[in-house]
Amino acid sequence: MSAHSSRLQHALKDLREKWDITRESWADQVAQDFEKDHLDSIERLVKHTIVGMDKLSETLGKIRRQCQEND
Repeated sequence: MSAHSSRLQHALKDLREKWDITRESWADQVAQDFEKDHLDSIERLVKHTIVGMDKLSETLGKIRRQCQEND
């Protein structure tokens, strides 16, 4: 699962880099609103999702180890 959270983290970084490039030529109020209303929300949700995926991965690893010990 950590590979998937890494891919998601990379995609978020790529989105932010592309947005920064876009902001060089689009700097009006609409751009500010778009960032606040959409990109900031996406970034926050993705970061929470990555934390959740990492916790889930850790829990699944513990379960696998416990199952192997009981075999």
